[in-house]
Amino acid sequence: MVMDDATRATVLAVDDEPDLAELYRVYLDSAYDVRIATGGEAALAEMDDDVDVVLLDRRMPDMSGHEVLAAMREAGYDARIAMLTAVEPDVDIVDMPFDDYKTKPVTREDLLTLVEVLLHRATFDERSQEFFALASKKAALEAAGTTDTEEYEELIERVERVRARVDETLDRLSARDAFVEVPGSVP
Repeated sequence: MVMDDATRATVLAVDDEPDLAELYRVYLDSAYDVRIATGGEAALAEMDDDVDVVLLDRRMPDMSGHEVLAAMREAGYDARIAMLTAVEPDVDIVDMPFDDYKTKPVTREDLLTLVEVLLHRATFDERSQEFFALASKKAALEAAGTTDTEEYEELIERVERVRARVDETLDRLSARDAFVEVPGSVP
């Protein structure tokens, strides 16, 4: 099925290496409307409410990915944002408001899957999105071997609190839906 540009999701790929930003465009262009930016200021200039997913390098010379992320969130953009970086995660990521964290290099398949997952998560409610963002941070820290810190322990507690709230919501929905009559069903 071919989608026109009005129905295609928009991805903003931000990397200070122009060849890498262009490679991301090549990887994603068949499925998404792709914008690229080769620095933080350029990323903010390309950002608008049409952007659904941002792939954000963490280490850039003009503005760090953390600064760009903070500026995007402060501006009220609700795009799903993945840090896509060569920087191994550390406990400083715990309070960063991103949705996923991937360490470079990434394959075409990795990138397509990442964008697909982030677009799918965008359909979830806020609490579920928070859970997946926290779970991504937990997985990134575990992959980097950064689990023997107070920040990691606090992250684990946050994950469990949010998971309990998500589970409560799902239980309420399941109980309510059990009594909903399906249209066209035979009583």
